[in-house]
Amino acid sequence: MTKLSFYGAAGTVTGSKYLLEHNGFKMLVDCGFFQGPRSIRERNWQPPPFKPSDVDLVLLTHAHLDHTGYLPVVEKAGYEGVVMATEPTVDLCGVLLPDSGHIQEEDARWANKRGFSKHKPALPLYTEQDARRTLRLLRGVPFDKTIQVHDDVTIRFYPAGHILGAAFISVHLKEKTGSRKVLFSGDLGRLARPIIPDPAPMPECDHLLVESTYGLRDHPDVDPVDELARVVNETTQGGGTVVIPSFAVGRTQSLMFMLRELEREGRISKNIPIYVDSPMAIHAIRVFLRHKAAYDMEMRSLVAQGQDPLGMRDVKLCSSVEDSKAINDVNGPCIIISASGMATAGRVLHHLKARLPNAKNTVLFAGYQATGTRGQKLQQGAETVRIHGQDVPVRARIETLDGLSGHADRNGIVRWMKEGNKPSSIHLVHGEPKARSMMGKIIKERLGYDTHEPAYLERVEL
Repeated sequence: MTKLSFYGAAGTVTGSKYLLEHNGFKMLVDCGFFQGPRSIRERNWQPPPFKPSDVDLVLLTHAHLDHTGYLPVVEKAGYEGVVMATEPTVDLCGVLLPDSGHIQEEDARWANKRGFSKHKPALPLYTEQDARRTLRLLRGVPFDKTIQVHDDVTIRFYPAGHILGAAFISVHLKEKTGSRKVLFSGDLGRLARPIIPDPAPMPECDHLLVESTYGLRDHPDVDPVDELARVVNETTQGGGTVVIPSFAVGRTQSLMFMLRELEREGRISKNIPIYVDSPMAIHAIRVFLRHKAAYDMEMRSLVAQGQDPLGMRDVKLCSSVEDSKAINDVNGPCIIISASGMATAGRVLHHLKARLPNAKNTVLFAGYQATGTRGQKLQQGAETVRIHGQDVPVRARIETLDGLSGHADRNGIVRWMKEGNKPSSIHLVHGEPKARSMMGKIIKERLGYDTHEPAYLERVEL
């Protein structure tokens, strides 16, 4: 008997966790924490919905925290097995997880100092030390290699094109009368994005879990490089600052690539200071530079020619707190790229607090903002936002660079599915309720496939 439980990213875009049980073998695919509204975030603090010590194996599709950030909780609760992921994902987890623990400790310390938490004292979900202890469980595996993990179970990782090392995972289950394949899409990427190869074709499967983040819309038919140039020029020529809340892994590196191209082509001034203010992003950049085999052909070609595709020689990398604070003294035009991408935590909050009240400035969101996040509130025109217990007036211009999303839109999902076989069941995950429902309608209209919208904690037989 084979069972599948949906312990996250079911009706939300965060907290991805799926437990697959087959012939007594229990395998968790992804182990992310929840972000967004308090009602969703509070799930992180509840006991794990499964017994971690009973799980035999954990697989990770990629390194983003909504797919990995719950690992230290599971480790603390008794999981002692192996965590398998591609080698770039393992390296990136070595950056993201300790940084996540550190940020949580800092946020708790700040909340206790300022007294704006209802918890006395405020505590982190886990610490940097907890996260570092978890890293010992990770094992790197290659793309496109079949790996036996149990007598009746083999797995295979395929390039997903979302961020460096991102994969979708095929699980082959052996049965008495034959076999079946379960495919976990993870976060499926887009075609022709910088640095990262395109997603591999959809392999044959019987059961498919597929993301639905952009189920409500398709990506705009605009060049994100053109939009980035417009925002930078309009803001800096007026004497303002562009603050870009950015995911430290993937999005920051893409922005650096694009800004470097715009400078090289003379479309923006080379004299505009660019600050990357995120220790996690800086460590991630170093990981990117180590894994050249995971680049697309364009990026490999630039590196082979001795070029500097991320503009490392000109970007100011701010690792220390002192470096970060010094940016507040910059009054002229500049670009600040800082985590987190949904403005939920991290150093970007200090920059937003300093720059939002000035109408000369622009806050540029470089992708999807989940329901209830500070980023979504700014996108929706909030007149004030609460940061570190203070109401900050919003006078800066708010813009969104939709074309830079690392997720396939609904056209991309349908195109990818159309190239594969028809699965006997399709489970729509990793999407807000309306987006997920629309994704199901689109799949039905264009492909004729019925879909299932699993509920949080739902368990099904395959």
